Amino acid sequence: MEEEDDYMSDSFINVQDVRPGLPMVRHVKEAIQKEEKQREANQKNRQKSLKEEERERRDTVLKSALGNENKGFALLQKMGYKSGQALGKSGEGIVEPIPLNIKTGRGGLGHEELQKRKAEERLENYRRKIHMKKQADEDAADQFRKRFKSKHEERKLEGDLRKSQRACQQLDTQKDIKVPKEIWYWTEPEQEEKDQEEEEKDEYKGSDLSVFEKLQILTAYLREEHLYCIWCGTAYEGKNLSSNCPGDSSADHD
Repeated sequence: MEEEDDYMSDSFINVQDVRPGLPMVRHVKEAIQKEEKQREANQKNRQKSLKEEERERRDTVLKSALGNENKGFALLQKMGYKSGQALGKSGEGIVEPIPLNIKTGRGGLGHEELQKRKAEERLENYRRKIHMKKQADEDAADQFRKRFKSKHEERKLEGDLRKSQRACQQLDTQKDIKVPKEIWYWTEPEQEEKDQEEEEKDEYKGSDLSVFEKLQILTAYLREEHLYCIWCGTAYEGKNLSSNCPGDSSADHD
């Protein structure tokens, strides 16, 4: 009687001649894959061990001091060098050897320095952009403050001029002056009812003088002719104007 095949025997598992179209037995395939993984792991462990051994040997050599058996050290001793002494005729050189910089990456020579330089340049560009943006914001804010201050001062001058025109018209009328010295010295009655934009347009049209110049001329006229200061709001008598009024400008009265 013929013996039955043992499907778990080595002779059956190691059979590589599988008939075309039939799948490999699952436990056979798993055994082969496991063996391959174990072989790869052993190879990696072996490589790792070699690297560790190389590093340990290198560290041991670097930590040990040079002896007379070293040709370079022996030549230095013949020239008068002593262990622990700085290099150079006057001892101005280095004491410790130049450290060993071990390259572990796969980049070419100078690659790390190039990457470092690029990173520094990117950081510098970023800082420059931040500084420029901050400077631009500060300049914009400063320009806004200047425009606002200029507009505010302009409105104040226009208000002082209208106040001077009304005071001049009233004081001239009290002196029975029928016609203003200059047409813009007085305000016309209908202008009081107009909005500010139309009033400014009609009041200063055709004149080459600025609001500031008109205000200076008109306040000087009021002080000389009527002894009146628009900022004090008072008509003085005699020499009381020069002795009691702080000055002939708005700044003097602040």
